[in-house]
Amino acid sequence: MALLRKINHVLLVLIVLMLCQLLHNTLFRASTPPKLPDHWRGRGSAARVPALKVPEADNVVPVVICASEERMGGTMATINSVYSNTDASVFFYIVTFRDGLKLSRQYIEKTKLKGIRYKILEFNPMVLRGKVKPDSSRPELLHPLNFVRFYLPLLDINHKRVIYLDDDVIVQGDIKDLFNIKLKPGHAAAFATDCDLPSTHEMVRSIGMQTTYMGFLDYRKQEIKDLAINPRDCSFNPGVFVADISEWKKQKITKQLERWMEENFRQNIYSSAMAGGVATPPMLIVFHDKFTTLDPLWHVRHLGWSPDARYSESFLQEAHLLHWNGPFKPWKYPAVHLDLWEKWFIPDPSGRFTLVRPDSES
Repeated sequence: MALLRKINHVLLVLIVLMLCQLLHNTLFRASTPPKLPDHWRGRGSAARVPALKVPEADNVVPVVICASEERMGGTMATINSVYSNTDASVFFYIVTFRDGLKLSRQYIEKTKLKGIRYKILEFNPMVLRGKVKPDSSRPELLHPLNFVRFYLPLLDINHKRVIYLDDDVIVQGDIKDLFNIKLKPGHAAAFATDCDLPSTHEMVRSIGMQTTYMGFLDYRKQEIKDLAINPRDCSFNPGVFVADISEWKKQKITKQLERWMEENFRQNIYSSAMAGGVATPPMLIVFHDKFTTLDPLWHVRHLGWSPDARYSESFLQEAHLLHWNGPFKPWKYPAVHLDLWEKWFIPDPSGRFTLVRPDSES
């Protein structure tokens, strides 16, 4: 009998503990953030939106953009141009490092951007260990945030489709028109090809830009030959694209991209000395002949490839999106078409990010 009483006592204690745990979970469920993979940590922050209540509705346009500390003004100019040119409900996912969390939030909360809906996510660059080699030719192309686009399904988001934008673009059209593009069955993304817009051909020739796979892959390597990709096939720029997250997961796109990063780490099958750095070739390989084509006016690029080669003003006014890809960024000097970028620039309230202009040099 004594033994039976002890067992009953233990069972009673266990039942009480379980009830307490259930009560605790019920009370604190709303304030406990969801568990993420080890290399991601989301820091919810929103103006006029609860930190953890991210919209799921189809009428929301989710935009993913990176924010490095040294290019923060570029990110905010992009966000401002998107936000100012649409009446759609846009939700921004701003991906940064730990040192950029406070700066990103401050830039938004203390400027005209305080009305946007957003969430800040922290990226851990350790996920790239063993996948990216140091290269001194254009070190900015090896910045870990350049590879965030590979990991879209691992972001703390809950949308079937997202738009990814580089931080050196300005959106002049209505972002919902880009978001509503119809992707072909089986396609996980939509890009603009490098051969699609006759108006850009003269610019491309004048600055010696590569527009085919030959400019990105080393066709002397057997791994590249085995792909059987025609070196004259048109390339695309992955700085602007629409992604179907469900299809991305289904096709295991992230795993495929990582495989080609690791292959380059071992075999050096492409290099950042080539046209687009080491973030572009994996995308070109994985999405070859498997992407929907964007309207070329939704990605007018190469504005940052020369300090003096310019497009006609009338052509740029028709463009829905401008991209200063290349080394001559619009927040630096020299660069071209600065007026079209400065119109959306918002000064950094902390004073850390400043424009470089001829009259600012002492």
